[in-house]
Amino acid sequence: MSTGATAVLAVGADVTRELDTVLGWMAWLVTCAGVAGLIIVGTRMALAVKTGDVEEHLREFLMVMGACVIGASAGPLVSFLLNGTG
Repeated sequence: MSTGATAVLAVGADVTRELDTVLGWMAWLVTCAGVAGLIIVGTRMALAVKTGDVEEHLREFLMVMGACVIGASAGPLVSFLLNGTG
């Protein structure tokens, strides 16, 4: 049985303008942190190989990559939920 009522949860672009700016800055910061994290993990891996220490770096690499995915998907997800595009 359909009542014909639909709920619109989206808000206007003028309401989320400041949030979009913050999300843009956060996306750049997450990108910078991800690149820095990968450089640090790569440096530690290179030093471990050079000194002969066998350490497990895959866990650190996956942790950095997981954080990058979570951080990169947060902005578009919030924009999708607030703007209701789709």
